[in-house]
Amino acid sequence: MRLLKWTAVSFALLVSPLAVIATVILFAWQELPDVSQLADYRPKMPLRIYAKNGEKIAEFGEERRVVVDITAVPDHLKAAILAAEDEHFYEHPGVDPLGIVRAAIANLITGAKAQGGSTITMQVARNFYLSREKSYWRKFYEILLAIKLERELSKDQILTLYMNQIYLGQRAYGFAAAAQVYFGKPIQALTLAESALLAGLPKAPSQLNPYRNPEGALARREYVLRRMKEAGFIDEMQYEAAKAEPLTLASDQKRENTVVKSAIPWGGHVAELVRQLIVERYGVDTAMTAGLQVYTTIDPKWQREAEAAVRRGLIAYDQRHGFRGPEGEIPASVLQSRDPGALAEALEAYPDAPDGLAAVVLTVAPKAITVWRNGTTLSLTGKGIAFLERALAPRAPAALQIRPGAVIRIRQNEQGEWEATQLPDAQAALVALDPTTGAVRALAGSYDFELAKFNYATQGFRQPGSAFKPFIYSAALEKGWMPGSWIEDEPIVFGPEITGSKEWAPKNYDDKYEGWMRVREALAHSKNLPAIRILHDITPQYAQQWITRFGFDPKRHPPYLTMVLGAGETSPWMLARAYAVFANGGYLVEPYLIDEIRDGQGTLLWKAHPTVAGDERIRAIPARNAWLIDSMLHTVVERGTGAAARRALKRNDLAGKTGTTNDAVDAWFAGYHPSLVAVTWVGYPQPKPLGKRETGGRAALPIWIDFMQTALAGVPETHSPMPSGIATTILDGRPEYYYTELPPPDPYPPTPIWEGGEGWNPNLLPTPETPPSERTPYAPILERSFLN
Repeated sequence: MRLLKWTAVSFALLVSPLAVIATVILFAWQELPDVSQLADYRPKMPLRIYAKNGEKIAEFGEERRVVVDITAVPDHLKAAILAAEDEHFYEHPGVDPLGIVRAAIANLITGAKAQGGSTITMQVARNFYLSREKSYWRKFYEILLAIKLERELSKDQILTLYMNQIYLGQRAYGFAAAAQVYFGKPIQALTLAESALLAGLPKAPSQLNPYRNPEGALARREYVLRRMKEAGFIDEMQYEAAKAEPLTLASDQKRENTVVKSAIPWGGHVAELVRQLIVERYGVDTAMTAGLQVYTTIDPKWQREAEAAVRRGLIAYDQRHGFRGPEGEIPASVLQSRDPGALAEALEAYPDAPDGLAAVVLTVAPKAITVWRNGTTLSLTGKGIAFLERALAPRAPAALQIRPGAVIRIRQNEQGEWEATQLPDAQAALVALDPTTGAVRALAGSYDFELAKFNYATQGFRQPGSAFKPFIYSAALEKGWMPGSWIEDEPIVFGPEITGSKEWAPKNYDDKYEGWMRVREALAHSKNLPAIRILHDITPQYAQQWITRFGFDPKRHPPYLTMVLGAGETSPWMLARAYAVFANGGYLVEPYLIDEIRDGQGTLLWKAHPTVAGDERIRAIPARNAWLIDSMLHTVVERGTGAAARRALKRNDLAGKTGTTNDAVDAWFAGYHPSLVAVTWVGYPQPKPLGKRETGGRAALPIWIDFMQTALAGVPETHSPMPSGIATTILDGRPEYYYTELPPPDPYPPTPIWEGGEGWNPNLLPTPETPPSERTPYAPILERSFLN
């Protein structure tokens, strides 16, 4: 009886804890989240932006991630992950009891909670549903979740989740993203050694980051390789070969001549502009986490060339104006130590830029200097220091002098030789678009996006100077002024009754005057006085309304005579759109940058359907008006201020116009081929003169030529056919054109009144209501007449 009693008591004591545990498990199980949703795994994916050919330009988002299916993962990478994290993954039910016991014993011995014995399934449970707190209750829930995951998902589904979700340092989530970040290649191209290194990162991604701790990463790699050998995943020969493989990271692949050259990123301003448009459309959360794929209209080859042309043009401008002095100075104690680590740390304050790598001067001689950069000492002599000639002179100003410790910039020229340079203070921009569709093919917003994120191509509203004249001449065509009309190029003074304020005496840029000349030649040589006379004739008010046909905001171009000199303001983006009207036969197309948007699975969400030239709904000006201005802009390039373009590119199908504002504060060139419009601008962020003789033809046109050499390579010459409503005559030995309802231009200039001609006869002044057929081509400016 007593035995039975004690047996009953013992059974109760034994069963009661089990009952309690069962009850706890039951209630905990019921509180577990629904894990079936992981079968449709949708992680946070960055916004990715691509060029029109699918080449990636940029991605935005806190997490770098490339989602891959388990079938795309190479066997040696899967084996490395299993060896490092969970050798018996395909055998256990989500929990490895032996692993938990080993971890518990280790924790009891050390008195810590360092080891958890987590399987891959348990890690997936923790990453998706639990915190990283180290407690026994969290471990309990982790075990239950792992078991539930194994009931709902297959082993391959769980391993896929792990491979895509796990954090591996450098903002890389998942092994596919890490392969790109650390080795610059897709996971399918990883070597056995590289796979082992990545497989070892989940243990401590920050501490084992090979960029920060290559020794620790290599030690962990060797451990993973050894575990792979012990598990039978690889043999001895593979193990030894992988262990001996040197660590070559993505950044190391850019080493040249032992001097690390900064990789030149591209498309920064394009990517940022697209990011803003996507955020505006979808909101920040969706834009940055939904994995949207945005395909732009950008041609990657042209984009890179546009940015390179802007840099080269700014460097050429900058070198014409001389060295400004060192950027800074390294502390003498650091310089004297010659400690590579200390020198490198000191140079971190001077970020590299394309064609402008930071270096510290070690020694200075009259005809040579030595500089240090990234552990390498370089000697610059001859042409390499020609730019520093004044700074190396014995009596150079203190602010200009080059001394040991000075921080300067160096670059490799086209011959691969190192030479001294400096970062330009001025800025430039370039926009290129298809005049038929409005598709933007290239956009460079500054010298370098990392140095100047302000986008001068779209945000920089500056005075266009004489690049604005063609729009006034376009208005004048509808008032009877033809390319062959005579106009006087002589000084003139406008009184307060005309200017509305004080007396104004405009001048030509070179202060030279040629008397009577054709309208075509006046535009070709960018003469100011003839242009002002024409605007005065058609009235600024009429011209202000006309320019709205080109997409210009009239508020930015007040109706004053200075309008024809480009005293209003516009951006390269808007000017390119306006010049496209001349290039495409008179249609105002809408520039656009985004061609299509897809979701993370590649499903099309939005597609651009631009209204293209030829659709009469977007006609801006008559076809014959566009053709005549086009012919005049061809003359600018043939024998006017843009002639350098024709000489350099050796083409007869180019048109364009230079632009230079007062005191050369802004320099422009707006030009086109029938298939491509490009506008370049040069100026200082805070407007100030660019310098003597820095015209649009000298500062901006070379950038345009540089870009167009690439963009038009292999493109056949193309000429637009003459539309109806235009007649042809011969003037000065060349064909000239005019509207058919008007009389042909006079072959001879007007005769002064005292010689019996009509000249400035006030009785011939037309009114705004005078039809074009009755107008006489002349300059109706009475303030300075032949009678004075």
